[in-house]
Amino acid sequence: MRRRASRDNHLITKVNVVPIIDVSLVLVTILLVTAPMLSIADLPVDLPKAHTREAEDQRNVSITRAIDGEVAVDRERVPRERLVETLRAALARPGNAGVLVVIRADAGVPYGEIRSLLGDARAAGARRLAVATRQNMGANP
Repeated sequence: MRRRASRDNHLITKVNVVPIIDVSLVLVTILLVTAPMLSIADLPVDLPKAHTREAEDQRNVSITRAIDGEVAVDRERVPRERLVETLRAALARPGNAGVLVVIRADAGVPYGEIRSLLGDARAAGARRLAVATRQNMGANP
C-alpha cells in the first residue's frame, strides 16, 4: 500500500505582489489618460488663426535689426534714436493705414531688444505687429 504524503501546513511567508502590480498599472493608466484633460482650463476660448504665409503676400513695413546694432525701416537705414519718427512717417504714407509692421531681427539679437523694437513700433502708431521667423522646410536646419 502506498502511503499518502500528508500535507504540511506551512506558513505563507512571501507577499504576493501580483495584485499590487495590477492595481498600480490600472492607476497609472488612468493617470495617463486623465492628465492631458487636467492641463487645459475649462474656459471657452476662441483661439486665433495663424497667418504665416499670408503676411508675406500683403503690403507691410519692416523693421530690420542686424546683429551689429544697425536698424533699418524697409530699405532705409536709420539711427536707433530716430526709429520712432521714421516709422511714424512710413506709416503715414498713403496706402499704409493699418499696414502690418514686421520685425526682422538676427537670431543673435537679445529678446529684450526685440521687445524694445515692438514697443517703438507701437509708439509710432503701428496696430498690427509680427515677428519674422524662418520656416523649416525639411529635417536639416
